[in-house]
Amino acid sequence: MDSRVRSHSVAIELADELIELERAAWTEQQEGQLTVETSMRVHAAITAHAEATGQPRAQVEQALKKSVRYPDGPPPR
Repeated sequence: MDSRVRSHSVAIELADELIELERAAWTEQQEGQLTVETSMRVHAAITAHAEATGQPRAQVEQALKKSVRYPDGPPPR
């Protein structure tokens, strides 16, 4: 099932596979174990997804990180 995230008032579609890749990268990063391989896989997947869906790459990346790091919404300021 694909997810939609709003980024700057635009609905960004995110594939489940993309979310899983970012979750793995975020876990590695939090553990201080993020590898270049994982980072490159996520970057390539974001680029491919953006090209395939016609969405801006930067907005896809931003929406993806937001959905993984703040699944319940942004933290209070």
